[in-house]
Amino acid sequence: MLHYSLVFLVIALVAAILGFSGIAGTAAWIAQICFVIFLVLALIGLVRRKA
Repeated sequence: MLHYSLVFLVIALVAAILGFSGIAGTAAWIAQICFVIFLVLALIGLVRRKA
């Protein structure tokens, strides 16, 4: 999940540099969602490992 977040972040940066604001915004939004999902899953995994 973290890999997908980084991929979409790179896509967003490249699109922003090239001037495609719609694609950049969408890719950045997807990167944020993937990162949040990664954080939630990582926290669940840590809690389950401790218990």
